[in-house]
Amino acid sequence: MSPHFQPVALEHASRLINHGPTVLVTSVHGGRRNVMAAAWSMPVEFTPPRIAVVIDKSTFTRELVMASGAFALCLPGAGIVDLTYAVGSDSGRDTDKFERLGIAARPGPVLGMPVIEAGCAAWLECRLIPERHTEAAYDTCFAEVVAAAADARVFSNGRWHFGDDNAALQTIHHLGAGNFVRAGGVLRAKA
Repeated sequence: MSPHFQPVALEHASRLINHGPTVLVTSVHGGRRNVMAAAWSMPVEFTPPRIAVVIDKSTFTRELVMASGAFALCLPGAGIVDLTYAVGSDSGRDTDKFERLGIAARPGPVLGMPVIEAGCAAWLECRLIPERHTEAAYDTCFAEVVAAAADARVFSNGRWHFGDDNAALQTIHHLGAGNFVRAGGVLRAKA
């Protein structure tokens, strides 16, 4: 083994490949709403568009998602990294995090899930695809994306555009313990 490589505790091994954008998972049911941060989400199918996200079964968000059958994923930009960390650090079971933290949200166009645009690069409104085994065993929820929108300053024509002029909207990626990196510094491969 190279002297530059050191063993990694298995409890931290997932951080080695966890470079997908941190997302804000929003949910609403029975007049209650919540928002939480999640580091593990990914696309799983193109047509129809489907995604997977890990939402721990002990969270208030998971309770609302299971009751409503829906949620939204909002992609926070670097400009709201502190807010992202705050919503991921405490529960919304006893307080409305939207109100407490001054988060503006509007109902999504298809399912009415709270979508956050201020400071976010994009959002996806999602209908839960019940997969009880993966939900129970792995806290992984699958969903079909029924509506999506992105800030054209950072995403247009089906592509991300990261530059000096949109750094505050560039997606953030959680490295653990409140540390994030911002997408950017794009390198173009030669054919």
